[in-house]
Amino acid sequence: MSIKINHKICLAPMLDYTNRHFRYLIRLMSRHAFLYTEMVTTGAILFGETNRYLKFNEVEHPVAIQLGGNDPSALAKCAKIAEQYGYDEINFNVGCPSARVQKGTFGACLFLEPQLVADCVSAMTEAVDIPVTVKTRIGVDEHDTFDELCQFVDLVSSRGSRAFIIHARKAFLKKYSPKENRLKSELNYQWVYQIKKEFPKLEIILNGGIKSLEEIQTHLLHVDGAMIGQAAYKNPAMFLSVNSAIFNSPEEPLTQREVIKQYLQYVDKELIKGVPVSLLLKNLLGFMKSEKGALAWRQLINQLITEKVSNPCDKIRKFLG
Repeated sequence: MSIKINHKICLAPMLDYTNRHFRYLIRLMSRHAFLYTEMVTTGAILFGETNRYLKFNEVEHPVAIQLGGNDPSALAKCAKIAEQYGYDEINFNVGCPSARVQKGTFGACLFLEPQLVADCVSAMTEAVDIPVTVKTRIGVDEHDTFDELCQFVDLVSSRGSRAFIIHARKAFLKKYSPKENRLKSELNYQWVYQIKKEFPKLEIILNGGIKSLEEIQTHLLHVDGAMIGQAAYKNPAMFLSVNSAIFNSPEEPLTQREVIKQYLQYVDKELIKGVPVSLLLKNLLGFMKSEKGALAWRQLINQLITEKVSNPCDKIRKFLG
């Protein structure tokens, strides 16, 4: 399948959030948004339940897998496997600051080893025919100068990556938890804008703190794309307007209720396969955020998750009327 890559708006890879079910929900609202999986480590693919981590629904295209690791050979093998599964892009994680990732010496730690990142990217690029991209921070701990960021991008791009997703915060590995990194680390969009000016031939996608499509439209005046994370999960219905607001598509968007009803058809099928109801319904918690009755909606979804009723979709359909 030949897929046109367009990073104008991307769904961020978020551990425990952007599973295949949430990606399916987003795809119901926008056929243009570029979707990313949760980070999958090389160990999980090579020594774990490969199909569990890599399977996805064909309607998710275009979709990228984000890989975590630090061994060029292992990453190349995993990239090849992911390509065989049908992913449209391999994304390399050089931005996650979690303790587990630090213990494995990958994620944001790798920003401190640009040559190793370059070797990893080179190995993956040689192993696959699909694009290999990098998601990174603007700096890590005391290594936080613009010159260091430029040197990182320059070296890694020379080894095969033509697109960089840049989280506009530095990562504090020694000082903050991942949540604190989001809340306490300052955003610096200007550096990401400047990277685009310094490397005009590269595709630069901005990530970090984006809460609305209006903000994305502003960022697109300076960079090639924008990636939305936490806000997408807290208010997924924002993707209802993506096709018209970002891609100028004339197609009539679905209503919130139409999307939910289509998603419930999907949920019915997945429940029969044995997928836990919590994994499927938690994606709907923030869906009615801007609607009247949002509190009652959340209470209903939480109730259906915790009580594990036999016919949760029927109760939601009844609520919707």
